[in-house]
Amino acid sequence: MPPELLLIVLFGASYGALFHLYYGRKLRQLLAFLLASMVGFALGQLIGELTGLEVFAMGRLHPVEGSLGSGILLFIARWLKL
Repeated sequence: MPPELLLIVLFGASYGALFHLYYGRKLRQLLAFLLASMVGFALGQLIGELTGLEVFAMGRLHPVEGSLGSGILLFIARWLKL
């Protein structure tokens, strides 16, 4: 497994779990938040790769862009009441 893929999963899972601790109530929400966070982090990572942004890049990992993507999708998931 490539290191950036492992870090995407770890960052996404931790953001989703922390978001659920603050906003979640049910197990179904935990699963939705974990999935939304991982997908959002991966999309942010992809945008960082495609645009060539180097804001605090750690090797091939773009944590700022990934965190923004994760946060956006988490709040969309909360807004949709998943």
